[in-house]
Amino acid sequence: MIWYVLAVVLGLALIGAVTALIITERRRPRPPKPVAASAAVVNREALDVVNAGLRRLTGECLRSGRSLPDLYAVVYSEERLAVLLAGAEETAPAPWTAEADGERWTLSPDDLHRPGPEGEPALPYTLTVTVGLDGPDRVLVDFSRAAGPVSVTGPDEEVRALVRAIVTEALAGPVGALAEVTLVGSLGDGRLLSADEARTSRLHHAATLEEAFAGASAGTGAPEHGSDVTQIFRLIEGSSRIAVQGEAPHLFVVDASQLPRREGALAGLRRGDALLVLGEAPTGWRWRAGADGSLDTGPLGLEITRHAGRLA
Repeated sequence: MIWYVLAVVLGLALIGAVTALIITERRRPRPPKPVAASAAVVNREALDVVNAGLRRLTGECLRSGRSLPDLYAVVYSEERLAVLLAGAEETAPAPWTAEADGERWTLSPDDLHRPGPEGEPALPYTLTVTVGLDGPDRVLVDFSRAAGPVSVTGPDEEVRALVRAIVTEALAGPVGALAEVTLVGSLGDGRLLSADEARTSRLHHAATLEEAFAGASAGTGAPEHGSDVTQIFRLIEGSSRIAVQGEAPHLFVVDASQLPRREGALAGLRRGDALLVLGEAPTGWRWRAGADGSLDTGPLGLEITRHAGRLA
């Protein structure tokens, strides 16, 4: 009988302890939900900050005689600008600070307002373009870092909205001010971009991908001598990017239905250029746009809660 009473008492005590733990857990403050991105992050001024930051990074590296970092993405909030590196580098040039064992370099945008050394070169990361938001942060990806096609699947309206935003920023944004873009096949019918967006000498059209590659190799649309574009072309050691003087980095955009499937069809894609495919490609980075506006960046592992096509 004594053992029975003792068991009952212990059981009640255990129930009480569990109940108290549940109540305490419910009362404990929850981590705040991610805040929405501010206007300063969503609007054009964010690209000006990213542009200034990458120029400062490029200038500091080249002046100190070190290789340019092999970055694949940029993340910007009002408080911090970060570049994500494909290979860890634990020492960053001032005013950048290495974090996450050298896989991320960060700086405060306030540092960009302070005078820096003169003679900073033009930006080599020309195909770094916004892909969307991760909560309060703006996320950009360097498309030239992809070794093969970057394909985007999902609802047609979401895919086309995202691709249109990427192309428009590459042509009109300060970061991509030197990039050339070629719309291939049916994408050159005038329905992807508006007339105003298409008014630039850096936008080209080609009937086939083979024709587009040949045009780029032949210097179609190449800038005149004396342009700032001739300043940016340097070998970036240890990365997949190589730039040749007088040839701007090129973004080719094609529908998956018009992507050649024969072996070697993509051999004409130069190192440092990028191929964006609407629909599924057999190799490369495979992304998927969701009906809710999210974007799965596949092997990059970047969380995108609202893709660039939904920012307008």
